[in-house]
Amino acid sequence: MQRNDLNRSLVAFDQNSTLVAVVELSLQSWLVAGVVPGVKREPLKKLSADRERLLALLERWRNEAIKAGHAISRIAVAFEAGRDGFWLARWLRERGIEVYVIHASSIPMPREHRRAKTDRLDTASLKRAFLGWLRGEAHHCRMAQIPTFEAEDAKRPTREHESLVGERTRVVNRMKATLVRLGITGFNVKLRKAAEKLAALRTPEGAPIPPNTLAELCRGLARLAMINAQIAAIERARLLRLKAAPQHGTHPMILMLAKILGLGIETADMLVHEVLARGLRDHRAVGRYGGLTGSADESGSRRREQGLAKAGNGRVRRGMLQLAWRWLMHQKDSALTHWYRERSANGRGDTRKTMIVALARKLLIALWRYVTTGELPAGVVLKAKAI
Repeated sequence: MQRNDLNRSLVAFDQNSTLVAVVELSLQSWLVAGVVPGVKREPLKKLSADRERLLALLERWRNEAIKAGHAISRIAVAFEAGRDGFWLARWLRERGIEVYVIHASSIPMPREHRRAKTDRLDTASLKRAFLGWLRGEAHHCRMAQIPTFEAEDAKRPTREHESLVGERTRVVNRMKATLVRLGITGFNVKLRKAAEKLAALRTPEGAPIPPNTLAELCRGLARLAMINAQIAAIERARLLRLKAAPQHGTHPMILMLAKILGLGIETADMLVHEVLARGLRDHRAVGRYGGLTGSADESGSRRREQGLAKAGNGRVRRGMLQLAWRWLMHQKDSALTHWYRERSANGRGDTRKTMIVALARKLLIALWRYVTTGELPAGVVLKAKAI
């Protein structure tokens, strides 16, 4: 959802013609709380996890409001962002219902050490926050952008690729640890012929690898080969899509970023689908969404910085920190690299780590300007051929 859409939703909230409902989602059941104009009670209904029953309940509440003399011109529904994703929001919107998805961490909660927590209490706090937001008090909670079906699906290759790379690292580390336990070091389990060479390995005592351990290592190599094949399939499919339709959807953004030396297709795809294609309003919003802004702690005369807020997208933050280190190697003559070198020339290791976060933030904003306005960062070297 664009910010202009959110602003429009805050205008002209008429409690006499607006039916408000919040839904607490779970796997087996949904708890729905409503504010129905003309009805003194605040209804609370537990349903099975069924979208049709939810829609029927909203229509029943609309009819109750009409019988009480209130013409309902607006139905606003909200639920927390979670595992269920955004399918329900899209389904309700197709049926004329105004739907919002709330960031769960943005709802203020009591700070008692031990507080009661039930679905009924959670629904009440969700309803209070949503009503305040509808009245125009935007800081009651924050709304998540509801992606289209296509935009949500476009993120899957990059996220699966990240998961597979992490799984590959875990498999390799586990196999190395198994060999080190036997006193065998220096063997590269990622070699293509590693399975053939395992049987020839010997421990420091001159004994071969025990049969159970050898079988475990062989299974690990088979798993590693399967993961590598899946990673290669994702990368091949991405390249085929880009070459087949270079002007389709977000492909022009990806190809623009891939022209920059030191920035590969994988990073470009992640940045475009996770942050750059979201239509953020300005450079401050870009930095915040990337989780690369600080969290100040000021009270009276105390002024200190607590470090990164980490309230944004973790994938973007990790990717940009890695890209910032690569940027220093591949873009040595760029203005951002010169800025970093000057600021960290006389600093120690901690200063370099602090400044690399600042470089990552500046770099993300520069890339956002590049794909939105075409303004290439100063001193950047482009590749002869992107893909």
